[in-house]
Amino acid sequence: MSESEYHRPVMLQQAIKALEIKSDGVYVDVTFGGGGHSKEILKYLKGGKLIAFDQDPEAIANAPQDERFILIHDNFRNLLKTLRERGISEVDGVLADLGVSSHQFDSAERGFSLRFEGRLDMRMDMKSDQSAWNVINEYEHGQLARVLRSYGEVENAGSVATSILKSRPLDTVMQLKEAIGRFARRGKEHKFFAQIFQALRIEVNDEMGALRDLLTQVPQALGKDGRLVVISYHSLEDRLVKNYMKSGSLEGELTKDIYGNVQRPMEPTLKKALIPEEEEINENNRARSAKLRVAIKH
Repeated sequence: MSESEYHRPVMLQQAIKALEIKSDGVYVDVTFGGGGHSKEILKYLKGGKLIAFDQDPEAIANAPQDERFILIHDNFRNLLKTLRERGISEVDGVLADLGVSSHQFDSAERGFSLRFEGRLDMRMDMKSDQSAWNVINEYEHGQLARVLRSYGEVENAGSVATSILKSRPLDTVMQLKEAIGRFARRGKEHKFFAQIFQALRIEVNDEMGALRDLLTQVPQALGKDGRLVVISYHSLEDRLVKNYMKSGSLEGELTKDIYGNVQRPMEPTLKKALIPEEEEINENNRARSAKLRVAIKH
């Protein structure tokens, strides 16, 4: 499978430019996927090294055979531990292209997409014990409503959760859609189901927890003037990234020393997030909600 069929990298050139790659530097791509960003980074390295992470075993097949490149089959929340185990004390840049790959969306059996019938799965790591099926069929009402409200920003989360509980067991994408379809506003059906699926996917993969872990580890992984580049796709992710880059706190609360100086490990390089060019959005619909933020370590 070609890289573009697996996943077309979003904001590729903006991300590469933001990394300011040094030919002898050490870089980390924490979301390898189809390898688009990684392969572009390798073009700029001449003595440098690239370490990539991906927890999806299907992504491993995309790894380039290159002595400068190492692919780690693991969640990026283990960034610091992995680097230390390999004797790497600091890196020059970290890139994170968050979200789901095109390949995962387009594989019906993975259960990520609204478009296909398939079992309720949504696991990025296929070894994980928890799938969307477990969330839908085993969570209590309060747990399920919390997931839908917190991660999908579903307005009537309590009523939707009640309908799910009454319709259980639910095994497939279409069964779930039938059980809750009446709550979707006319003309807004796709948005409603997208919110539901986003909430389930985030819960199944603990995406927000993993992102929190990554962000708080990056300053320890980066050397002086090292750069963090993050591409996010929904407000929950972007808010965390924005808060941490601006304040050094996931909640966005500034900490100051006795002289009133803001204490934060990194400094944002952009006043506001970059968004894709209109041409890219027209060519790749999945780029439409992307936001790119950059921070540099002091």
